Amino acid sequence: MDHILKKYCPRIDFDSYEDFFENFTIDVPENFNFGYDVVDEWARVEPEKRALVWCDDADNEEIFTFSDIARLSNRCANALAGLGIRKGDIVLVMLRQRWEYWVTATALHKLGAIIIPATIQLTKKDLVYRMSASGARAVIALSDPYVLEQMSLALPECPEVQHRILVGAVREGWLSWHQLVDGAGEAADRWERPTGAAATANTDNMLIYFTSGTTGLAKMCTHNFVHPLGHILTAKYWQEVRENKLHLSVSDSGWAKFGWGKIYGQWIAGATIFAYDTVRFSPLELLKRVEHYQVTTFCVPPTMYRFMLQEDVSAFDLSCIKHCSTAGEPLNADVTKRWLEATGLQIYEGFGQSEGPVLLATFPWVEPRPGSMGKPSPLLNIQLLDDAGTPVEDGDEGNICVTGLQAAYP
Repeated sequence: MDHILKKYCPRIDFDSYEDFFENFTIDVPENFNFGYDVVDEWARVEPEKRALVWCDDADNEEIFTFSDIARLSNRCANALAGLGIRKGDIVLVMLRQRWEYWVTATALHKLGAIIIPATIQLTKKDLVYRMSASGARAVIALSDPYVLEQMSLALPECPEVQHRILVGAVREGWLSWHQLVDGAGEAADRWERPTGAAATANTDNMLIYFTSGTTGLAKMCTHNFVHPLGHILTAKYWQEVRENKLHLSVSDSGWAKFGWGKIYGQWIAGATIFAYDTVRFSPLELLKRVEHYQVTTFCVPPTMYRFMLQEDVSAFDLSCIKHCSTAGEPLNADVTKRWLEATGLQIYEGFGQSEGPVLLATFPWVEPRPGSMGKPSPLLNIQLLDDAGTPVEDGDEGNICVTGLQAAYP
């Protein structure tokens, strides 16, 4: 139990928020790689441990163990390497919540390639900007009419993109993800961790988010290979995921919230990710699946809580849920009150940005309070400063500023 987590966190249980803030640490190993050190490690020590439970609007269902993800990501890595994708190459991925995203991301991490998660809502202008600004060499996309239309308009302006791969029905000019992965041969199940110059280092770029700014075009936000370890804070201590239990965060794979809630910290903590790949959000359908699959921990934006409360929540047995969290927008006090009345569950707020893990949160030792996002995460030096950069007095307004890491951080 907690095998992976204990490997990186010398201490995982704390008596109070103060104890947590002062004594939580992460031991960062040399050349950490999420694909090998988390996915493959779970497959080694617990081959049948569930990694992903996936379903969609058509009631299709797939269940994957860590052994499945390890094997399929090896096959995907071999297939992509066969196309010439190498360490440092940039690949834009638009797969909504298809199960193939988890396999692809793990494979790209193993290769040392850099992934750009992208939402399927992007227009031609958005795609041209992202692919040109980053120098993307390949695109892996969902075979969706809108995605294909925008890609057909964008790709002629992006000659640096050498490979086009589709998940789903194949179109002319595109390769099939499934044909590449399924047709790679039995030997493709094996993939050796690279050494020497081909190996990844902690400081190598692993991930690029294009995050909205207050002005102008979206900004590139890069993360290196130790980024997943930071989300131990997000998953274990804010979302309170449980080992071998289902965790649901609602997010398209193109958003940073997906990295927060649907892959990194959750798998490090040994939770099973639940993915409902829906084309359009339906509060009623979401409630049905939470009840049917017995989701244990649950994280959705405040707006989704509001929509679910418009349904007859009492008609569902939600006793399976042990912890509810939210982020992305302010949480109305009335929503908090009505959700508590309907389910008996508090909602634990969190706050952060694409640039890091959760920054402020209602951690386990902090009583949820309407209008409050909680307290600062350990490891990070977070202060409330005025416009001149001076700490404000208690009760005064200021700007939430991350000024660096705590001195004790290794």
